Amino acid sequence: MTSHVGNATRRVLCLGAALLVTTACDTAGPAAEPAVAAAPAPTPTPAEPQVAPVAPEAKPVLDTTQVGASLAKAEPQVAATPAVEPLAPGARTQDETNSTSVFKAAAPATVFVTQSQVVYDRYSMKATESPAGTGTGFVWDDQGHIVTNCHVVLPNCELRNKPKLKVTLYDQKEYAAEIVGFDDAKDIAVLKISAPEGLTVLRRPPKEYELEVGQKTLAIGNPFGLDHTLTVGVVSALGREVKGVGGLTIRDMVQTDAAINPGNSGGPLLNSAGELIGMNTLIFSASGSSAGIGFAVPVTTIKRLVPQLIRSGRAERVGLGVGVLTDSQARRLGVKTGVIIRKVPKGSPAAKAGLRSLVEDRRDFEFDIIVAVGEARIKNFDDLYGALEAKSAGDTVEIMVERRPSKTVETVKVELARLK
Repeated sequence: MTSHVGNATRRVLCLGAALLVTTACDTAGPAAEPAVAAAPAPTPTPAEPQVAPVAPEAKPVLDTTQVGASLAKAEPQVAATPAVEPLAPGARTQDETNSTSVFKAAAPATVFVTQSQVVYDRYSMKATESPAGTGTGFVWDDQGHIVTNCHVVLPNCELRNKPKLKVTLYDQKEYAAEIVGFDDAKDIAVLKISAPEGLTVLRRPPKEYELEVGQKTLAIGNPFGLDHTLTVGVVSALGREVKGVGGLTIRDMVQTDAAINPGNSGGPLLNSAGELIGMNTLIFSASGSSAGIGFAVPVTTIKRLVPQLIRSGRAERVGLGVGVLTDSQARRLGVKTGVIIRKVPKGSPAAKAGLRSLVEDRRDFEFDIIVAVGEARIKNFDDLYGALEAKSAGDTVEIMVERRPSKTVETVKVELARLK
């Protein structure tokens, strides 16, 4: 009895010590219990039994592996997912390999565009250069032409003060850039740098290439100044119409969920072949950061306009050769739908077709309202612009006009002229 009490007390003490300070304690069974010293000679008064202390050389040692094993046995067993064999070193999925290949091919053709303005202190009259914006662009040809968004190089796409522009290539070399031309209606600008040898030109798809919803997209840009950032997504939708910074609708835009953030503007949107399919331009976002809804100007528009901007510095558009009132002016005259013709030059194709200039007499106004171009209904100037933008000089189109004040409707044929 004495031996059992002593051993139990010692085990409790050792377990407590192990839990608190991990002191080693013996876990041997009863066969290894220490001997109990003999009681002293009998005396008249019984005394409590004395337990001999453990000898120093017999200091008990705790086997932590056995304690861990006993605790593990006490834990409930939970079914786990099967073990997965990791990929071998260097192994990649086919999609990963494609993404890395596209980046390696297209990143050298993607550039970092920085805009700065010279600011004058009106008190000290000192001029200082202040950063005004950053964005992305891509190399169009080996002559040093760089394509980007108009709003990247000009505030609100308006040429008020000549900005100082800098283009940083993939090798981190910087070049001063000049604006060759821009189109605010499509938010496109072309820059020119002193072309170094060996410029990498971004590949463009063949003429017959067609996009499909669900295709893989890759965007390379400089979001928040983090140069050459790659994001991946898909073509979410085609044919989107979104208001651009110039106030006119940019049609046939490509919608993608590849992350586009401030600084991505002007950068290339690519397909899995590393070909340009659009230029990242706008996002829908409440916070200003990517919400998975980005828009890119389609490559068809870029291929049509960039050569014009390089050749003449502006978009070469066609029109009816007439002056029109703004939408707000038309509404003040009580016209809610259509575009009012303000001026028809004498001898012009429009005049020969019978279109009339606005005339104000003593009682009323006389004018023609353009309500349709071919099959396209015209509600405002944006509609008229969109109906004519794909046409060429010399094309003949049918124009439906409503005559005021008689409100009769007539259809006339007008030859389109190149706008100056």
